[in-house]
Amino acid sequence: MAVRDLIGSLHHRISSARGWRRWGIAFAAGALSNLALAPFFFSPVLFLTLPVLVWLLDDAARRSQHRGECARAAAWAGWWFGFGYFMFGLFWIGEAFLVEAETFGWLLPFAVTLMPAGLALFWAAAAAVAVLAWRPGWERLLVLALALTAAEWLRGHVLTGFPWNVIGYALTWPLPLMQGAGLVGIYGLTLLAVPLFAAPLVMAASAPHGVGLPHGSGARRAILVVVLMTGVPLAVLASYGGWKLATGPTGSVEGVRLRVVQPSIAQRDKWRADQQARIFQDHLDLSRTDASGRVDDLAGITHVVWPEAAMPFLPLEHPEALAAIGALLPDNVSLLTGALRREAAPAGQPEGAPAQRAYNSLMVFNADGVLSASYDKTHLVPFGEYLPWQATLEAIGLQQLTRLRGGFSEGVTPRPVLAVPGLPTVGGLICYEAIFPGVGAASAGRPGVLVNVTNDGWFGNTTGPRQHFHQARVRAVEEGLPLIRAANNGISAVVDSQGRVIGWVGMNVRASLDAPLPVAGEAPLYALFGDAIVLVIGAVMAAALGFSAMRRPS
Repeated sequence: MAVRDLIGSLHHRISSARGWRRWGIAFAAGALSNLALAPFFFSPVLFLTLPVLVWLLDDAARRSQHRGECARAAAWAGWWFGFGYFMFGLFWIGEAFLVEAETFGWLLPFAVTLMPAGLALFWAAAAAVAVLAWRPGWERLLVLALALTAAEWLRGHVLTGFPWNVIGYALTWPLPLMQGAGLVGIYGLTLLAVPLFAAPLVMAASAPHGVGLPHGSGARRAILVVVLMTGVPLAVLASYGGWKLATGPTGSVEGVRLRVVQPSIAQRDKWRADQQARIFQDHLDLSRTDASGRVDDLAGITHVVWPEAAMPFLPLEHPEALAAIGALLPDNVSLLTGALRREAAPAGQPEGAPAQRAYNSLMVFNADGVLSASYDKTHLVPFGEYLPWQATLEAIGLQQLTRLRGGFSEGVTPRPVLAVPGLPTVGGLICYEAIFPGVGAASAGRPGVLVNVTNDGWFGNTTGPRQHFHQARVRAVEEGLPLIRAANNGISAVVDSQGRVIGWVGMNVRASLDAPLPVAGEAPLYALFGDAIVLVIGAVMAAALGFSAMRRPS
């Protein structure tokens, strides 16, 4: 069978599918799209799956002259595609409910279905809006790109946001392509990715004279569209990335030597009272040990970094722990660690409100074991660190995974930068704060280094921790800053401002990592202008659509 016949047959089968077959096709295409993301990085799969969504929307647009019916059919196609995408991309969330299965296990089926179902609503809305402005030619690819990018941006902001696995991450591997995040950010890459991956098959199926034929204006037009939408963006991103990697800074900050500790504590043991002393001692022991396992008592080390909530207690309320930290650290050595703290709630709280507030923090201790700086997490995890309508849901017996009465409180915004002796100013990112783009814009001044403390032990040996690490790397590129990442379990690493991994500790490994601190790069375009760049690219696309509409005969 000729290529054009094979594509035509595929197009016809997908467009004409009805009932459960139609929704199954959309679901399967969405699920397979996850292969484009970490840890698989097989982005060519989107050349097959995104056209499926376009063809389903083509059929929705043809169904009726009634705009409401078209929008409903498109919304269902978008929802099923999104449901498959998020269910298979976020299945690892269920692992967190198995840590204490006797308490939270009953919630697992709801977590792995309801959350993807809810997130898929953003894709349903994008599909419904897109089909209302649908055109039969190349224009519909730009319409879909604009609608999906808007939906992904909203997904990253509505109800505190959850921008995990934004489709633009498909254009962040290999490393030269990742540099594009510094130009346009992850939402800008989404705006480019949709037409880039959809164009070849969609235009091939649309060309009346088939694929690659030298004659016929339809084929020539299809080839031109593919070149402009796929070839040119890929060439620009790859060329820019190659240039950036060849010319970007590669040196290290003089006088800084890092030791990053990954204790790999089982999450089920993390908060057991009988394990607290052992866990704390494990951090102390690993801090005294280099990557080869040799005890060197931090000789030559200037900064030690522990993961999120490294101490399974409130260290500021345990003088013996602070004394142990002071005994660990030689003169002029600092410890940066995730830790919990609490303080009295301000006066005038509603009756029944907790008398104290708890914070998930990044703390800096000096060689005397004295707290010298701290940052409180500002982007809390819904149902993990707090409950929406906290008091009401607690009253009926529900609790978040951390089981802290009253939940955690948010820190102040904009996010403060920390002054740490010997380091550039530090921008703290606690756990999943690293998945949110625009770190610099959310901070009180541009930091000189990003420090991400996290605990991915909740999610087992799944794709989740690997996706989390990759997204943190992309933040480094977006901001042009080095990244220090300490995980209780997951992936700990030191990453430079171009996303190169200087050193790392893999999954389920108990070890320390010694590394220099890479120098910061110049602030890239995205760090300077943020998502305004997405608006500019979107305006160019909208202008192209308007120009095309004016040229069409009435």
